[in-house]
Amino acid sequence: MEKRSKRYKESEKSADKTRVYKLKEAVAALKQMKPPKFDGSVELHMKLNVDPKKSEQMVRGTVVLPHGTGKKVRVAVFCRGEHEKIAKDSGADFVGANDLIDKVSAGFMDFDCVIATPEIMKDLSKLGKVLGPRGLMPSPKTGTVTNDIAKAIEDVRRGKVEFRVDKQGGLHLAVGKISFDEDKICDNASTVITAVNEAKPATVKGKFVESMHLSSSMNPGLRLEA
Repeated sequence: MEKRSKRYKESEKSADKTRVYKLKEAVAALKQMKPPKFDGSVELHMKLNVDPKKSEQMVRGTVVLPHGTGKKVRVAVFCRGEHEKIAKDSGADFVGANDLIDKVSAGFMDFDCVIATPEIMKDLSKLGKVLGPRGLMPSPKTGTVTNDIAKAIEDVRRGKVEFRVDKQGGLHLAVGKISFDEDKICDNASTVITAVNEAKPATVKGKFVESMHLSSSMNPGLRLEA
């Protein structure tokens, strides 16, 4: 049986597992729980009524959190020529072409987001088994394969995040830090919920979001109205 810390057990006392919370109520309750010794993330967890094995029911998209993630995002840009200067001038943390591809192949993974120009995608495909499982493979659908490198980097810095349903029909996304004001957490979470609902596949019948929970790092989750 998993051991729980004294702090977690104290937080658990204020988490009513029989209750379905409104978003604002849940955020207020999370803020009352004793946090860990670091600025934990607030995470939204959704169980969707989809079959991810069917390509037409794969729920995926991007959304810009109005108040950002609260996390410094390290950006790697794969490109050549004039795009390299644009990427560096726009604040990318790592920029390169085959040299950067070789570095990642050798185990370098100190980045949180990958952007690439269309012409380098053929070379970048060799990293599919490395980047894919981590959700880092660039895609035109998420705006991370583009010639407008400056805008892509700006969007990421502003709080653009990707959501993607997993094999169990679950979707998990950080919507800020516990140190954020309650209104900012609510705004970010509401923006994600709206974006996910707008991404509902046409082939899904009945209720789309089966259940939804909000939690903060190393603390109990609270069930939300779905």
